[in-house]
Amino acid sequence: MIVLIATHNRHKLEEIRQIFALPSLRLVAADEVPGLPEDVVEDADTFEGNALKKARELCAASGLWTLADDSGLEVEALGNAPGVHSARYAGEPHNDAANNAKLLRNLADATNRRARFRCAIALCAPDGREWTVEGRCEGTIISEARGANGFGYDPLFVPDGFEKTFAELDSATKNAISHRGRALRAAAQAWRDWLTPKS
Repeated sequence: MIVLIATHNRHKLEEIRQIFALPSLRLVAADEVPGLPEDVVEDADTFEGNALKKARELCAASGLWTLADDSGLEVEALGNAPGVHSARYAGEPHNDAANNAKLLRNLADATNRRARFRCAIALCAPDGREWTVEGRCEGTIISEARGANGFGYDPLFVPDGFEKTFAELDSATKNAISHRGRALRAAAQAWRDWLTPKS
């Protein structure tokens, strides 16, 4: 069974393929299916809303079961910003280094550096059925970037119970505790029956 993954982000796609690995599935990226919209405008005010919008639009365009996610960083001292604007926090176009620099500037005088990553995952079926799950990971924002793995805010985020940032952890460790890893495992468990062909 083919499931379309609604992303062009190769880092994210690799994480999804590592974790959401049901034996009955073949996961294909959006750029592997011709004729799909290049981008879906993510204008919802929640992670769940954006994930559902992406899944619905690409499912309708492709006729395939479609999985989409939306994730971001919420920082307590910033009123849970950047939130749904995480990817373009510093403006267009999306730039991880600029986003991280802006985050550090905005936290320069903050004593509370608590934060969480959240990830909502949506699955849409061609017959109109749809489901969502969420995962989260609590942690702290440090004052300077560390590590070369991962992407986004990973070099600034130290998950609870660890001394290394997401960008310093190996992928297996990160996937075990990350917001996306938790959401994908919940999704695989919750949706296994729909995604496993009956013998």
